[in-house]
Parts: sequence; structure tokens; C-alpha cells
Amino acid sequence: MKQGKKYRAAAQKVDQAKLYSVSEAVAVVKSAAFAKFNETVEVAMRLGVDPKHADQMVRGTVVLPNGLGKSVRVAVVASGEKIKEAEEAGADIVGGDDLVARIQGGFLDFESLVATPDMMKSLGRLGKILGPRGLMPNPKAGTVTFDVGKTVKELKAGKIEFRLDKTAIVHVPVGKVSFNETQLVENTEAFLAAVQKAKPAAAKGKYVRSIFLCSTMGPGIPVDPAAVDKAAGRAS
Repeated sequence: MKQGKKYRAAAQKVDQAKLYSVSEAVAVVKSAAFAKFNETVEVAMRLGVDPKHADQMVRGTVVLPNGLGKSVRVAVVASGEKIKEAEEAGADIVGGDDLVARIQGGFLDFESLVATPDMMKSLGRLGKILGPRGLMPNPKAGTVTFDVGKTVKELKAGKIEFRLDKTAIVHVPVGKVSFNETQLVENTEAFLAAVQKAKPAAAKGKYVRSIFLCSTMGPGIPVDPAAVDKAAGRAS
């Protein structure tokens, strides 16, 4: 694939033979960003686990201390008093079976979906709609809960879910290029610590194989895998 002049110029700022610290990588990401829009900063981690085995699956959530730099539209499927609780917490769309029917009809104008356990029976039939889009509420992700108020506030504040894909890579956004370096370092380290905490007991050998930090259009910056242990140590 032919690369543009701006990308080639940005790539020259990265020493691919070096393993950067998180703070060094963040500084390079910001200096190498060249797009005319506010690029998202992303982290990709390749882990030494086999996603084909359920006992080696890596999945979890983390509240990024500085959010994602965007407004997250949160929908809640609930009943009774939990509808009011969700509304008071700031949920953008709230409903019960009526909202389930809207989703079944094609309504998907939200980034996160929360449901109370008693409503999962109604949502279950929407697996083919919500599942491929990563929107199906899940207890492990904290999105199936009676504590809807707290969950909505966390999602609005920058709570993200991460999950190992079939190539053993975890890939998430950690902010925007417009964030200052401290904000991006804090968000990145919070994510790295969460991945370390989610290490499955069945994982053998080297857990973190590689880490790359990049902006939407920019080159990947290799980060020292030792940053995971350092981040986990600061988080404990």
C-alpha cells in the first residue's frame, strides 16, 4: 500500500528498534499526529494466550481517569423504579419492552447498552442484532446490573470494555490527540493495569508479547511490555 508524504514524515519520528516508555510513546504520538481532525489515540496489545480456550479469555472493563474526549450515548433497558434511576443518572435513552421493540426494529443510536437482569429475557432474542456490534449487555462487562445509576455514570465518565479478539489482540481507544500528555499517560496506564489484572490463571509463559500506541492516522509506536507491570504496581 502506498503511503502518503505526511505519514512517511510522521513514521520517521519513530525508532522501530526502540521500546518506548508510555510517556515517551505518548509524546511521539502527539508530535507525529498530522490529520486535520482530532485523532483518537489507541492502544493495541498482543497477548501470549490462546483465545480458542475459554479459560484463557481476557476480558474486563476500566474507567479511564480522563474519559475518552467524547460524549457516549448510553441506553438502558429496565423496568419500574430503575427507569427513573437511569434517567436521573444521565442515560440518553431509557425504556422497557418498548425500547426492546425499537431496537428490534433497527434503532441503534447508542454506543453502550445497559440492562437490568429481569429484562435480559426480552433482550435475549436480539442477540443477532446486538452481538455482532458488541452492544449486548453482559454481566462480566458490568452492563447487566440492578445498579443502573452507577453504571450509567461510569460509562458517561469514560468506562470502556476490552476483550481479546481471535488473533489474541486487545485494542481500545484511550483518548484524543488534543489531550495533554499527562491525561493520555494516565488513561493508557489505567488500561494496561486493567489488562494485567485480567490475566487468566491458565495463561502460561510471557503474558504481554507486544504493545503499540498510535493515533488514528499515525504510525504505531512500540511500547516496552514492562510498562504493564509498572502500571499495575502504581494502580495497586
